[in-house]
Order: sequence, then structure tokens, then C-alpha cells
Amino acid sequence: MLSARSLFQEIVDNDEAFQLFCSVAASGESQGGWENARIAALVPDGMRDLAPKITRHGADEDKHGRIFNALLRKRGLPAVPVPPETDYTMLLERRGIGLAHDKLRREEPLTEEDILVYLAHSRVTEQRAADQMVMLVRCFGDDPEIGRAVRMISNDEDNHLAYCHEELLRLARAGHGRTIHRVLRESALTEIGVYRDVSLAVMDHMGRLLAWPAPKAALLAAGIRGTHAYERFSGWHRMVRLSMPERRDALGGAPTSAPEFA
Repeated sequence: MLSARSLFQEIVDNDEAFQLFCSVAASGESQGGWENARIAALVPDGMRDLAPKITRHGADEDKHGRIFNALLRKRGLPAVPVPPETDYTMLLERRGIGLAHDKLRREEPLTEEDILVYLAHSRVTEQRAADQMVMLVRCFGDDPEIGRAVRMISNDEDNHLAYCHEELLRLARAGHGRTIHRVLRESALTEIGVYRDVSLAVMDHMGRLLAWPAPKAALLAAGIRGTHAYERFSGWHRMVRLSMPERRDALGGAPTSAPEFA
């Protein structure tokens, strides 16, 4: 019987599959760290109170990238190039979600609407990240090799999601509710398509590395497409809802370090 745990166990147990998984994850997290650092540097004067939290967000993402690279080093494995079709961050940017990298490379201050777009996009992608990490903690939270890493990253992702909820609600109360709702909806509907495409691409690569039989690969692909159909029909709504989180001011302190991994 196929299950998330059995599939990920296959990946963890195979060096080549684990190498690709960690390389894809490390690349995405490092990219997120760069994006947040640039956004923090370019926050408009009227929103400078957000800069420390955005900086903290970026520092956490950088830390996650180091953790995945450290997991590779523990096995004596180098990172491998990320296949373009599995590059979630790049594909989202190409679909117009989030802030364009060309804009972030300039030295021009961002606008208030740019920050709204950043926070709304982050609320959607952090929901995905938090959900994935909950699944990994459920499967591997007690694993001696990767358990500590997935628990640490999962806690950070929960903080990031809480921060997005709290800041978007604050900005909605300040009169930006209509813009926030529009960007959340656009981001969610685009993200679920990108996530489907990336998931299919990753599973295709894993299938070749792990020599999955054709029926197994087809079943997994059907499952991914079925999940997308559900999300397209109604599941996306949970990615755009805003509610005050239990974790208040989740990114208000100093970032936690990961000396055992970095």
C-alpha cells in the first residue's frame, strides 16, 4: 500500500534520491532567504517596522538551506543541480507570483502595494511549506538522521505562517482588505498549479532514480492530479483565509541558530 511515509522512506534510504530531494529543498530555501533579505533592504519608509521581521524570515530560510546541505554532508554527498522543472520558486516567479527578481535587484524602494503582494504571496506559500513539514514530522519526527532537522524547520514554518496572518490582518484593518483578498486569491490559484507541476516533475525524477514500476508511477501521478483537482475546486479557500494566530509576534525575536547542522 502506498503511503506518504513509505514513499519518503524510499527517498531517505536511497542516496541519489535523498541527494536530489535535499538539493531541491536547499535551493528553494536559500532563494527564499535572498528574496527576504532584499525585500527587507527595500521596505518603504512608512513600513520600516516590518524590516526586522522580514530579515528574520530570510535568516530562517537561509538556515533551512544550510540544514539541508548539512544533511547531505553527513552522508558525504554533494548538492546536485536542481532540474528547472522542479524549481518551485523560479516557476512561481515566471507565473507572476510574488515580487520579480529584477525589481529586487534594483536599489529602488519598494511600494506599499509591493509589501502587500509579498505578504499575501508568503501567506500562500508558507501554508504549503507548513503543511509539508507537518507531514514530514509525522513521518520522521523521531528519525535519528533527519528528525531534529524536520522538527526545527517545521517550527519555523509555523512561525512564518503566523507572521503572515498577523501582518495581513493588521494591514486589512488599515484599509487594504480588498487588495489583500485579490492578491491572495490570485496567488493561491496560481500556486496550486505550479505545485502540481513541480510535484509531477519531482516524482518523475524520483521514479527513475528508484526504478518505480510504471503502474506505481502512474498511480502517484494520478494522486497528484487528484489533489490538484480538489484544490482547484475548493481546497484553495483554506490558503486564503486569515485568522489571528495563537503565536503572536512570531518573528519578533532573534532567529534561532542551528549549529548542529550549519
